[in-house]
Amino acid sequence: MAILDCAIIGGGPAGLTAGLYTTRGGLENVTMFEKGMPGGQITNSSEIENYPGVTGEITGMDLMMPWPAQCQKFGLKHEMVNVIRVTKSGDTFTIHNEDGTNVNAHSVIIGTGSSPRRAGFKGEDEFFGKGVSTCATCDGFFYKNKEVVVIGGGDTALEEALYLAKICSKVYLVHRRDTFRSAPNTVNRLENTENIEIILNSSPDEVYGDNMGVTGIRIKNSSGETRDIEVPGVFTFVGNDVNNQTLIQEDGTFLCDMNEQGQVIVDISMKTSVAGLFATGDMRIAAPKQVVSAAGDGAVAALQAISYVDEFFN
Repeated sequence: MAILDCAIIGGGPAGLTAGLYTTRGGLENVTMFEKGMPGGQITNSSEIENYPGVTGEITGMDLMMPWPAQCQKFGLKHEMVNVIRVTKSGDTFTIHNEDGTNVNAHSVIIGTGSSPRRAGFKGEDEFFGKGVSTCATCDGFFYKNKEVVVIGGGDTALEEALYLAKICSKVYLVHRRDTFRSAPNTVNRLENTENIEIILNSSPDEVYGDNMGVTGIRIKNSSGETRDIEVPGVFTFVGNDVNNQTLIQEDGTFLCDMNEQGQVIVDISMKTSVAGLFATGDMRIAAPKQVVSAAGDGAVAALQAISYVDEFFN
């Protein structure tokens, strides 16, 4: 394979937008490496109401469905492989794939996003996939007309609690603080949904069950008092961990500068400390973790990549 003008790692909103802008902007040899279906983590979201120009009820899957075709119209190629590492020697980057193949590129835009964080309570790992979930859209249907518990207090937790309230007979929302960090409109909708019970100043202590799956959860409040809630399903939405594994080198160091949280340090142009390497979306510092912001990052990084390739390789 000829050396790529730009390799894009990750097929979420940032990666797809980068693919659109690099190809439409004149780079002729651009490949996006995404091991699964393009669209990113947002495809698991049950409802999108804050993407500009989108009105009415729309799921994350519906929002992202036309994006790949738009990018491919201008020549973006998609390799469905898992990238395990990105390295650089001289002016050339190498994309190391899990299948043993290597691809060289003049520039790299990385947007591998983040993954749902485990809450850390007893039984969470044991029952993950057997009643403990991080995706209401994926698993909510299994609890139709049943009671479930949602753990968390951010936008995602509240939005998914509202989604589950349409399916389940009752939703218990457990939040460790006494106030929510979500948008006021979302909080208002939550408080006015009759089959949602809000439990504040409380955290999960243990989820338990049998060989069939979860049967209940024990929560503990700030005073140390415990309460058992009998439910077959527990959904956790307590933040995300950065997917930065592809930047780890064989000696254990990172390819570029990172902060203590494992986020890539970039400037306003999405430039990293390594020339020709750009980081976008949830994996960069100070990321707003919104689809529109990730898309903006992808556009900015793409324009910078075009300028970089034109200056040094054309």
